[in-house]
Amino acid sequence: MKPDRKPSPSQALFVTGPPGSGKTTLLQEIVTPLGARAGGFYTTELREGSRRVGFEIVTLEGERGLLAHVRFASPYRVGRYGVDLESLERIGVSALRRAMQAEQLVVVDEIGKMELGSAAFRDAILQALNSGAPLLGTVLQAPLPWTDDLKRDQRVQVLRVTRGAWQAVRQEALAWVNALPGLRPQLAGTESKLLKALMAEKAKERES
Repeated sequence: MKPDRKPSPSQALFVTGPPGSGKTTLLQEIVTPLGARAGGFYTTELREGSRRVGFEIVTLEGERGLLAHVRFASPYRVGRYGVDLESLERIGVSALRRAMQAEQLVVVDEIGKMELGSAAFRDAILQALNSGAPLLGTVLQAPLPWTDDLKRDQRVQVLRVTRGAWQAVRQEALAWVNALPGLRPQLAGTESKLLKALMAEKAKERES
């Protein structure tokens, strides 16, 4: 693992890597113990049997909404998915703004092609950076002008994860969170119960 480092402590930490490398699982592992000290959202897959058919937004407060679906009619499409930008803004962007207002750790999973179709989403990310809020998230690995500029921002640190480097990246991300005032998740050992449950769920999906 060779994380991109900045000469001074970063305001934002983003994890990037190929699909299936465990970015969302890592984010959940870090954020869940923080409770109300963090706000924002992550995304999860929607499946019909073994087939992925879309993605759902889940806020850290438990609110859910559609992000994209193969059967969702939308003028904005990414691959075979129609993207529900209204749902993203109503649920996801609102969660980011609430986290900023409450001075929480702002959590966003992910900053990718689907989400970047929303000007309000892009504005919320920049507003978080410009406000000085701590920001933790996942970001698209593939080249894209908007995310490329974001990853080059001097306020941002980027960690690249692979399956082989997952634990090392997790430890570095946890150390970053631990250095934030008032944000110290208490995780015992190298794996929490949440991580074990998530890994078991992934194993079942691979077997199905």
